[in-house]
Amino acid sequence: MNPNKKTARITGVLYLIIFFANIFSYFIVSDSLSVPGDATATANNIMASESLYRAGIVSYLAVFLSDLCVAVLLYVLLKPVSQSLSMIAMVSRLLQTAIHGVNLINFVFPLVLLNGDAYLAAFNASQINSLVLIFQNAHYYGVLISEAFFALSTMVLGYLVFKSDLFPAALGVLLAIASSGYILDSFGILLMPQYQELFAQIMIAPTIIGEMSFMLWLLIKGVKDQRQTSVKTDVVMA
Repeated sequence: MNPNKKTARITGVLYLIIFFANIFSYFIVSDSLSVPGDATATANNIMASESLYRAGIVSYLAVFLSDLCVAVLLYVLLKPVSQSLSMIAMVSRLLQTAIHGVNLINFVFPLVLLNGDAYLAAFNASQINSLVLIFQNAHYYGVLISEAFFALSTMVLGYLVFKSDLFPAALGVLLAIASSGYILDSFGILLMPQYQELFAQIMIAPTIIGEMSFMLWLLIKGVKDQRQTSVKTDVVMA
């Protein structure tokens, strides 16, 4: 197999892990257990589904570890287009992963607070529940911060894909649009939290379409057949 195609296929598999692990962690775990503004309900949900919550933590870790590999593999694949831009895309993605990884502590703290250790006797149930919701909210804002770095990485990636002979230019355009969605979600909510639901809804379609299109191309096609590209170029030149 062409080395570039093999690298692309491996990247596609890792993207698949990231995609489904993110869906599980965010929608099945975080979104279903956290009740906005209701500390008691949130704490009760976590305690009632502790195994699911712990699975969410492990799923987040799978995302971060896969993201580290994807960042490096995409750099290797796209550095012939522009080494400096590929480096920016890789570093910004690694920074996003690092911030997200540190932010995972906020997601773990509710378990620490709810496990009933003796030193927590200084807090009553209401205070502990309030702290649980605080850390849940802190984790959400940490995700928004990390998303800003991911937006930059995706925007640069879109440009590199657009300029590369390895992928259809349309994939680069879709990734750039997806990046705009991440920017709206991150900067928009941080600046105007009252429109949180609106921004979140707007960004879903472009981000899923852009990311899934790129992921499926990596999995199914890998990269364009360079021999065919070379033949077409020779025909045009002739």
